Amino acid sequence: MRAMVQISYGPPEVIVPQEIAKPAPGNKEILIRIQAAKVGPSDCAFRKGDPLMIKLIYGLSRPKFAIGGSELAGEVEAVGKEVKHFKAGDRVLGMSIKNFGAYAEYKCLSEESPLAVIPDNIAFEEAVGVCDGGATALTFLRDMAKLRKGQKVLINGASGAVGIYAVQLAKYYGAEVTGVCSAGNEGLVRKAGADFIIDYTQEDFTKADKAFDVVFDAVGKRSFSACKRVLTNKGIYLTTVPKLSIILQMMWTSLFKGKRAVFATAGLMQNKANLAFLMELVRNGTLNAVIDRRYPLELLPDAHKYVETERKKGNVIIKF
Repeated sequence: MRAMVQISYGPPEVIVPQEIAKPAPGNKEILIRIQAAKVGPSDCAFRKGDPLMIKLIYGLSRPKFAIGGSELAGEVEAVGKEVKHFKAGDRVLGMSIKNFGAYAEYKCLSEESPLAVIPDNIAFEEAVGVCDGGATALTFLRDMAKLRKGQKVLINGASGAVGIYAVQLAKYYGAEVTGVCSAGNEGLVRKAGADFIIDYTQEDFTKADKAFDVVFDAVGKRSFSACKRVLTNKGIYLTTVPKLSIILQMMWTSLFKGKRAVFATAGLMQNKANLAFLMELVRNGTLNAVIDRRYPLELLPDAHKYVETERKKGNVIIKF
C-alpha cells in the first residue's frame, strides 16, 4: 500500500512516499481503507518534534511511529473474528491516538478505539474535518470548562480548525460568543454563530472592557497572565498548547477558588461516545464542517507547509 513515511524530525520534506506492506486485522481489530485524513498544527508539531515533550514521549532522535496522522475516515474492508460492532462495508470515523498511521491507504484499529459510524448524509472529508477540531473543542468547552447557558465565551483563533468548531459548540450550549480573528474571516466566524467579533489586527482582546467566563485560546498565542484581566472572578482560561508554564499555572490555580488556567491532552480523552455525538450534530445540521483546502496523499508535505502559514480557515484535508 501507499504511505507517507517520516524519516526524521524536521521540515515537511522529511515526509516521503513509500510502498509498505498492507496490514491485516487482528482478532479484535478492523481494517479500514482510508478515504480522508487531516493535517493540523499538532501534526506539524509531531513532524518537527517541537515542543521537546514530543521527542521525550515519541522518540528522541527520530519518530517512534513513522506514519503520522491521527484522525481518519474510511470504509471497513475486513474485521477480525472477535469483532462484534463493525462489519465490512461500514463507513467509519476513527482516531489513532497512540500510534498514528492515518497517512496510509490502510489502517488497522482496535474495535475499542474511538470509532463511530458515519451517517449516510456526511462525506468522509466532512467527518474527519469535524473530528479534527470538533473533538478538541468539545473536550475543552464541555468537559473542562463545564460550559453553561448564558455564559460569556471568548475564542481566540476562531477561524481555525479548533476555533471554528468551538464557536459552533459554544452556541449549541447556549453561550454568548466573542470570536477573535482577522477582518477577512469575520463573515466565516459570524456564520458559525459568533455574536461579536474582535479583529486582532486592530484590537488586543486582553485589553477589552468586558469580562468573560471562559477564554479559550484555541491557537495557543496568548498566556494565562495576559488573559487574566478579562476573566470573571471565577473565569477559566483554556489553551491547546502544552507548555511547561501552563502546566505549572494549572497546578497553582487549582489550589484556589479564583481564576483558573486549564490544559488537557484532548486527544487522549476521546472515545466512541464523543465521535458519535459529533456525527449526530452534523447529521442534524447543528454542526457544519469547514474545509479550507484538500490535498492528495502524495502532496502531504505541501499540506504541512500551508498549515504552517497559520492562514488556514477550518480544516486542511488529505483526500485519498
